[in-house]
Amino acid sequence: MTELLYGIAVAPFKDMAGSPAFFAEVLIGGVFAGLMYSLVALGFVLIFKASGVFNFAQGAMVLFAALTLVGLIERGVPVALALVLTTAVMVALAWVIERVVLRPLVNQEHIILFMATIGLSFFLEGFGEMVWGANVKKLDIGIPDRSFIVAGIQINQLELSAAVTSAVLVAVLAVFFQRTRIGRALRAVADDHEAALSIGIPLKTIWMIVWSVAGIVAIVAGIMWGAKSGVQFSLSLIALKSLPVLILGGFTSVPGAIVGGLIIGVGEKMGEVYWGPLVGGAIENWFAYVLALAFLLFRPQGLFGEKIIERV
Repeated sequence: MTELLYGIAVAPFKDMAGSPAFFAEVLIGGVFAGLMYSLVALGFVLIFKASGVFNFAQGAMVLFAALTLVGLIERGVPVALALVLTTAVMVALAWVIERVVLRPLVNQEHIILFMATIGLSFFLEGFGEMVWGANVKKLDIGIPDRSFIVAGIQINQLELSAAVTSAVLVAVLAVFFQRTRIGRALRAVADDHEAALSIGIPLKTIWMIVWSVAGIVAIVAGIMWGAKSGVQFSLSLIALKSLPVLILGGFTSVPGAIVGGLIIGVGEKMGEVYWGPLVGGAIENWFAYVLALAFLLFRPQGLFGEKIIERV
Protein backbone atom coordinates (compact mmCIF):
# COMPACT_ATOMS: atom_id res chain seq x y z
CA MET A 1 0.00 0.00 0.00
CA THR A 2 1.32 3.43 -0.92
CA GLU A 3 1.85 5.82 1.99
CA LEU A 4 1.70 9.59 1.76
CA LEU A 5 4.31 11.84 3.31
CA TYR A 6 3.74 15.60 2.85
CA GLY A 7 1.45 14.71 -0.03
CA ILE A 8 4.11 12.64 -1.84
CA ALA A 9 3.76 8.94 -2.61
CA VAL A 10 6.50 7.39 -0.47
CA ALA A 11 6.51 3.78 -1.63
CA PRO A 12 7.36 4.55 -5.26
CA PHE A 13 9.99 7.02 -4.08
CA LYS A 14 11.54 4.32 -1.86
CA ASP A 15 11.66 1.94 -4.80
CA MET A 16 13.26 4.60 -7.00
CA ALA A 17 15.70 5.73 -4.29
CA GLY A 18 16.89 2.16 -3.85
CA SER A 19 17.88 1.72 -7.49
CA PRO A 20 21.57 2.00 -8.44
CA ALA A 21 20.76 4.30 -11.38
CA PHE A 22 18.95 6.79 -9.14
CA PHE A 23 21.78 6.69 -6.59
CA ALA A 24 24.26 7.38 -9.39
CA GLU A 25 22.17 10.34 -10.61
CA VAL A 26 22.12 11.87 -7.13
CA LEU A 27 25.85 11.26 -6.71
CA ILE A 28 26.70 12.81 -10.09
CA GLY A 29 24.46 15.80 -9.34
CA GLY A 30 26.29 16.28 -6.06
CA VAL A 31 29.68 16.12 -7.78
CA PHE A 32 28.57 18.69 -10.35
CA ALA A 33 27.30 21.06 -7.65
CA GLY A 34 30.46 20.49 -5.59
CA LEU A 35 32.74 21.45 -8.47
CA MET A 36 30.81 24.68 -8.96
CA TYR A 37 31.08 25.45 -5.23
CA SER A 38 34.81 24.77 -5.52
CA LEU A 39 35.07 27.27 -8.34
CA VAL A 40 33.63 30.07 -6.20
CA ALA A 41 35.70 29.00 -3.19
CA LEU A 42 38.82 29.09 -5.34
CA GLY A 43 38.45 32.85 -5.71
CA PHE A 44 38.63 33.18 -1.93
CA VAL A 45 41.69 30.92 -1.76
CA LEU A 46 43.54 32.95 -4.41
CA ILE A 47 43.14 36.22 -2.51
CA PHE A 48 43.82 34.66 0.88
CA LYS A 49 47.04 32.99 -0.32
CA ALA A 50 48.35 36.26 -1.73
CA SER A 51 47.34 38.65 1.05
CA GLY A 52 46.26 36.58 4.04
CA VAL A 53 42.90 38.37 3.91
CA PHE A 54 39.46 36.89 3.45
CA ASN A 55 37.94 38.62 0.41
CA PHE A 56 34.33 39.22 1.38
CA ALA A 57 33.76 40.80 -2.05
CA GLN A 58 34.30 37.58 -4.04
CA GLY A 59 30.56 36.90 -4.29
CA ALA A 60 29.98 40.46 -5.49
CA MET A 61 32.75 39.97 -8.06
CA VAL A 62 30.94 36.88 -9.39
CA LEU A 63 27.73 38.91 -9.63
CA PHE A 64 29.44 41.91 -11.25
CA ALA A 65 31.18 39.74 -13.85
CA ALA A 66 27.91 37.99 -14.75
CA LEU A 67 26.02 41.31 -14.92
CA THR A 68 28.68 42.82 -17.18
CA LEU A 69 28.65 39.82 -19.53
CA VAL A 70 24.88 39.55 -19.84
CA GLY A 71 24.53 43.33 -20.07
CA LEU A 72 26.90 43.45 -23.05
CA ILE A 73 25.13 40.52 -24.73
CA GLU A 74 21.74 42.22 -24.27
CA ARG A 75 23.14 45.30 -26.04
CA GLY A 76 23.98 43.26 -29.13
CA VAL A 77 27.63 42.43 -28.48
CA PRO A 78 28.58 38.93 -29.75
CA VAL A 79 29.19 36.39 -26.99
CA ALA A 80 32.90 35.93 -27.79
CA LEU A 81 33.56 39.68 -27.84
CA ALA A 82 31.46 40.12 -24.69
CA LEU A 83 33.69 37.58 -22.93
CA VAL A 84 36.83 39.47 -23.99
CA LEU A 85 35.39 42.80 -22.87
CA THR A 86 34.21 41.35 -19.55
CA THR A 87 37.69 39.95 -18.94
CA ALA A 88 39.16 43.37 -19.67
CA VAL A 89 36.69 44.96 -17.23
CA MET A 90 37.63 42.51 -14.45
CA VAL A 91 41.37 43.05 -15.04
CA ALA A 92 40.80 46.82 -14.94
CA LEU A 93 38.83 46.33 -11.74
CA ALA A 94 41.77 44.42 -10.27
CA TRP A 95 44.09 47.33 -11.15
CA VAL A 96 41.75 49.83 -9.48
CA ILE A 97 41.42 47.64 -6.36
CA GLU A 98 45.20 47.32 -6.06
CA ARG A 99 45.77 51.03 -6.63
CA VAL A 100 42.92 52.48 -4.55
CA VAL A 101 42.20 49.88 -1.85
CA LEU A 102 45.21 47.62 -1.27
CA ARG A 103 48.22 49.85 -1.84
CA PRO A 104 47.35 52.32 0.96
CA LEU A 105 46.76 49.40 3.35
CA VAL A 106 50.02 47.46 2.90
CA ASN A 107 51.21 45.97 6.23
CA GLN A 108 48.00 47.00 8.01
CA GLU A 109 46.11 44.58 10.25
CA HIS A 110 44.16 41.89 8.41
CA ILE A 111 40.89 43.05 9.93
CA ILE A 112 41.37 46.43 8.20
CA LEU A 113 41.79 44.76 4.81
CA PHE A 114 38.80 42.53 5.54
CA MET A 115 36.63 45.56 6.29
CA ALA A 116 37.87 47.13 3.05
CA THR A 117 36.62 44.09 1.10
CA ILE A 118 33.21 44.42 2.79
CA GLY A 119 33.00 47.99 1.54
CA LEU A 120 34.13 46.83 -1.89
CA SER A 121 31.35 44.24 -1.93
CA PHE A 122 28.63 46.82 -1.32
CA PHE A 123 30.17 49.14 -3.91
CA LEU A 124 30.24 46.46 -6.62
CA GLU A 125 26.63 45.45 -5.96
CA GLY A 126 25.42 49.05 -6.05
CA PHE A 127 27.53 49.98 -9.07
CA GLY A 128 26.39 46.87 -10.95
CA GLU A 129 22.73 47.69 -10.25
CA MET A 130 23.22 51.31 -11.36
CA VAL A 131 24.90 50.33 -14.65
CA TRP A 132 23.04 47.16 -15.65
CA GLY A 133 19.76 47.33 -13.72
CA ALA A 134 18.28 45.13 -11.00
CA ASN A 135 16.03 42.82 -13.04
CA VAL A 136 16.70 39.09 -13.28
CA LYS A 137 18.52 38.40 -16.54
CA LYS A 138 18.68 35.19 -18.53
CA LEU A 139 22.19 34.22 -19.61
CA ASP A 140 22.31 32.04 -22.72
CA ILE A 141 25.81 30.80 -23.54
CA GLY A 142 24.71 28.35 -26.21
CA ILE A 143 24.60 25.23 -24.02
CA PRO A 144 21.08 23.76 -23.90
CA ASP A 145 19.62 23.06 -20.48
CA ARG A 146 18.45 19.54 -21.29
CA SER A 147 19.22 16.03 -20.15
CA PHE A 148 20.41 12.87 -21.86
CA ILE A 149 20.64 9.25 -20.76
CA VAL A 150 23.90 7.35 -20.37
CA ALA A 151 23.72 3.73 -19.14
CA GLY A 152 20.30 4.44 -17.66
CA ILE A 153 21.57 7.52 -15.79
CA GLN A 154 20.09 10.94 -16.54
CA ILE A 155 22.70 13.71 -16.92
CA ASN A 156 21.99 17.40 -17.47
CA GLN A 157 24.05 18.82 -20.33
CA LEU A 158 24.41 22.31 -18.81
CA GLU A 159 25.48 20.96 -15.43
CA LEU A 160 27.97 18.60 -17.09
CA SER A 161 29.50 21.45 -19.10
CA ALA A 162 29.73 23.63 -15.98
CA ALA A 163 31.35 20.84 -13.97
CA VAL A 164 33.93 20.06 -16.68
CA THR A 165 34.79 23.75 -17.06
CA SER A 166 35.14 24.14 -13.31
CA ALA A 167 37.32 21.04 -13.02
CA VAL A 168 39.65 22.17 -15.82
CA LEU A 169 40.03 25.68 -14.38
CA VAL A 170 40.66 24.38 -10.87
CA ALA A 171 43.29 21.94 -12.19
CA VAL A 172 45.05 24.68 -14.20
CA LEU A 173 45.17 27.01 -11.20
CA ALA A 174 46.43 24.22 -8.94
CA VAL A 175 49.35 23.63 -11.33
CA PHE A 176 49.87 27.39 -11.62
CA PHE A 177 50.28 27.73 -7.85
CA GLN A 178 52.54 24.73 -7.41
CA ARG A 179 54.76 24.79 -10.51
CA THR A 180 55.29 28.39 -11.61
CA ARG A 181 57.53 31.18 -10.30
CA ILE A 182 54.54 33.49 -9.90
CA GLY A 183 52.73 30.82 -7.91
CA ARG A 184 55.69 30.47 -5.55
CA ALA A 185 55.90 34.25 -5.26
CA LEU A 186 52.21 34.33 -4.31
CA ARG A 187 52.84 31.87 -1.49
CA ALA A 188 55.83 33.91 -0.28
CA VAL A 189 53.76 37.10 -0.21
CA ALA A 190 51.05 35.32 1.77
CA ASP A 191 53.58 34.17 4.38
CA ASP A 192 55.17 37.57 5.03
CA HIS A 193 54.69 40.81 3.07
CA GLU A 194 57.85 42.50 4.37
CA ALA A 195 60.04 39.42 3.85
CA ALA A 196 58.74 39.04 0.28
CA LEU A 197 59.55 42.69 -0.43
CA SER A 198 63.03 42.29 1.04
CA ILE A 199 63.95 39.55 -1.45
CA GLY A 200 62.70 41.51 -4.45
CA ILE A 201 59.17 40.18 -4.93
CA PRO A 202 57.03 43.09 -6.23
CA LEU A 203 54.07 43.08 -3.87
CA LYS A 204 51.99 45.48 -5.95
CA THR A 205 52.43 43.40 -9.10
CA ILE A 206 51.64 40.16 -7.30
CA TRP A 207 48.45 41.57 -5.81
CA MET A 208 47.31 42.86 -9.19
CA ILE A 209 47.97 39.47 -10.79
CA VAL A 210 46.11 37.54 -8.14
CA TRP A 211 43.12 39.89 -8.16
CA SER A 212 43.04 39.65 -11.96
CA VAL A 213 43.05 35.84 -11.76
CA ALA A 214 40.33 35.98 -9.10
CA GLY A 215 38.35 38.21 -11.45
CA ILE A 216 38.67 35.67 -14.26
CA VAL A 217 37.56 32.93 -11.88
CA ALA A 218 34.60 35.15 -10.99
CA ILE A 219 33.71 35.43 -14.69
CA VAL A 220 33.64 31.65 -15.11
CA ALA A 221 31.66 31.17 -11.89
CA GLY A 222 29.23 33.91 -12.89
CA ILE A 223 28.70 32.31 -16.31
CA MET A 224 28.09 28.85 -14.88
CA TRP A 225 25.76 29.92 -12.06
CA GLY A 226 24.08 32.60 -14.19
CA ALA A 227 23.31 30.13 -16.98
CA LYS A 228 21.90 27.71 -14.42
CA SER A 229 19.74 30.00 -12.28
CA GLY A 230 19.72 33.37 -14.05
CA VAL A 231 21.77 36.47 -13.33
CA GLN A 232 20.23 38.07 -10.25
CA PHE A 233 21.48 39.81 -7.15
CA SER A 234 21.03 36.70 -5.01
CA LEU A 235 23.94 35.33 -7.05
CA SER A 236 26.32 37.10 -4.66
CA LEU A 237 24.95 34.92 -1.84
CA ILE A 238 26.59 31.88 -3.42
CA ALA A 239 29.68 33.10 -1.60
CA LEU A 240 28.00 32.16 1.67
CA LYS A 241 27.78 28.54 0.53
CA SER A 242 31.48 28.65 -0.27
CA LEU A 243 32.37 29.46 3.34
CA PRO A 244 31.76 25.88 4.53
CA VAL A 245 33.84 24.68 1.56
CA LEU A 246 36.75 26.82 2.76
CA ILE A 247 36.33 25.69 6.35
CA LEU A 248 36.40 22.03 5.31
CA GLY A 249 39.30 22.29 2.87
CA GLY A 250 41.39 25.01 4.48
CA PHE A 251 41.65 28.68 3.52
CA THR A 252 45.07 28.32 1.87
CA SER A 253 44.65 25.08 -0.04
CA VAL A 254 43.63 24.79 -3.69
CA PRO A 255 43.16 20.99 -3.41
CA GLY A 256 41.22 21.67 -0.20
CA ALA A 257 38.78 23.86 -2.14
CA ILE A 258 38.17 20.96 -4.53
CA VAL A 259 37.73 18.31 -1.84
CA GLY A 260 35.66 20.58 0.37
CA GLY A 261 33.37 21.47 -2.52
CA LEU A 262 32.85 17.81 -3.42
CA ILE A 263 32.07 16.88 0.19
CA ILE A 264 29.52 19.69 0.49
CA GLY A 265 27.96 19.08 -2.92
CA VAL A 266 27.58 15.32 -2.57
CA GLY A 267 26.61 15.49 1.11
CA GLU A 268 23.81 17.99 0.69
CA LYS A 269 22.34 16.19 -2.35
CA MET A 270 22.43 12.81 -0.63
CA GLY A 271 20.99 14.29 2.55
CA GLU A 272 18.17 16.06 0.75
CA VAL A 273 17.16 13.03 -1.29
CA TYR A 274 17.56 10.22 1.26
CA TRP A 275 17.02 11.97 4.61
CA GLY A 276 14.87 14.90 3.52
CA PRO A 277 11.56 12.99 3.39
CA LEU A 278 12.12 11.83 6.98
CA VAL A 279 12.60 15.31 8.46
CA GLY A 280 10.48 17.44 6.16
CA GLY A 281 13.15 18.43 3.66
CA ALA A 282 15.31 21.57 3.44
CA ILE A 283 18.46 19.63 4.45
CA GLU A 284 20.22 21.14 1.45
CA ASN A 285 19.89 24.60 3.03
CA TRP A 286 21.67 23.85 6.30
CA PHE A 287 23.77 20.71 5.81
CA ALA A 288 26.92 22.59 4.73
CA TYR A 289 26.86 24.93 7.72
CA VAL A 290 26.32 22.19 10.29
CA LEU A 291 29.20 20.21 8.81
CA ALA A 292 31.39 23.34 8.86
CA LEU A 293 30.48 23.92 12.52
CA ALA A 294 31.62 20.39 13.35
CA PHE A 295 34.95 21.06 11.62
CA LEU A 296 35.39 24.31 13.52
CA LEU A 297 34.96 22.41 16.77
CA PHE A 298 37.28 19.49 16.01
CA ARG A 299 39.59 20.56 13.14
CA PRO A 300 39.43 24.36 12.67
CA GLN A 301 42.31 24.44 10.16
CA GLY A 302 40.37 22.19 7.75
CA LEU A 303 41.46 19.01 6.02
CA PHE A 304 44.40 20.56 4.15
CA GLY A 305 45.07 23.68 6.18
CA GLU A 306 48.19 24.20 8.27
CA LYS A 307 47.79 23.24 11.89
CA ILE A 308 47.66 26.26 14.17
CA ILE A 309 50.39 26.12 16.82
CA GLU A 310 50.38 28.71 19.57
CA ARG A 311 53.52 29.29 21.59
CA VAL A 312 53.36 30.96 24.95
